[in-house]
Amino acid sequence: MLAFIIRRIGQSLLVLLIVGLVAFSMFNFVGDPIDNMLGQERTAEDIARLREQLGLDRSFFVQYFKFLQEAIQGNFGVSYRQGRPVTQILLERAPATLELAAVSGILAILFGIALGVFTAIRRDGWLAHAIMSASLIGVSLPTFLIGILLIYVFSVELGWLPSFGRGEVVDLGGWKTGFLTESGLKALILPSITLGLYQMTLIMRLVRSEMLEVLRQDYIRFARARGLKDRAVNFRHALKNTMVPVITVIGLQLGAIIAFAIITETVFQWPGVGLLFINAVQFVDIPVMAAYLMLISVMFVGINLLVDILYFFIDPRLRADRSGGH
Repeated sequence: MLAFIIRRIGQSLLVLLIVGLVAFSMFNFVGDPIDNMLGQERTAEDIARLREQLGLDRSFFVQYFKFLQEAIQGNFGVSYRQGRPVTQILLERAPATLELAAVSGILAILFGIALGVFTAIRRDGWLAHAIMSASLIGVSLPTFLIGILLIYVFSVELGWLPSFGRGEVVDLGGWKTGFLTESGLKALILPSITLGLYQMTLIMRLVRSEMLEVLRQDYIRFARARGLKDRAVNFRHALKNTMVPVITVIGLQLGAIIAFAIITETVFQWPGVGLLFINAVQFVDIPVMAAYLMLISVMFVGINLLVDILYFFIDPRLRADRSGGH
């Protein structure tokens, strides 16, 4: 088990190094930040001086390794646009994104599993067919279009919910949350549905497919032949074995929720790190872009690592293979 974890951690660190290298390589094609930071009256001496101050006169690999050295210590430099430490900016924006991702993830997991189980158990019913047909909307439509449709219906036509912003927030020791205010909770509804709808439909369809496969197995037939009730067969035996492959997909989708929040935050002008990244791209704010991509990479890799470890404990076949191999 210890060797398994060490190997996974080593693979995760290698992935982070590669992601950081690719991200830094891409930044060479988004433009020169000097053009945005200096006015029209700039001189060659001004450009050279600012380039030296920012370290942009150094080679690519020197800049990259300096960034990694500072990032390990939690220092991502200073934003070219705001002139403030990037870490401080991220800490201000992170609560908005994390709260949005948390609500979206909970909705996707709860409704995805519940509807997947229901459509598998009642697969011949009209309601199950209706749910599966409606799920095609979440799979087919792009996220930004779903957000626009929700804004049009619930904000423009009905006027029930706000169309942008985060609403009123409460400061809890540096963490600004919208969970404790009515306007904050209302502002969460449309973005969280927009962000979690695709993940919910994907989880639902996967749970349904896996559960239908499990229900065809011989041990399920034996359980029914023993006289067990349908509830015990469906939830104690079938659902438990269904969740083994589903956990991996759920872990990946949780990472995708955080990464793809950038689209939802742009549509709803949600003041999170995703919107911060979009503004950074427009201004060629390389420290912010690099910090954002590394942050998303760490979350993805961390979630995948936890899923691998959890999968190891849940699936007895992996433990049997490991012990047999030793």
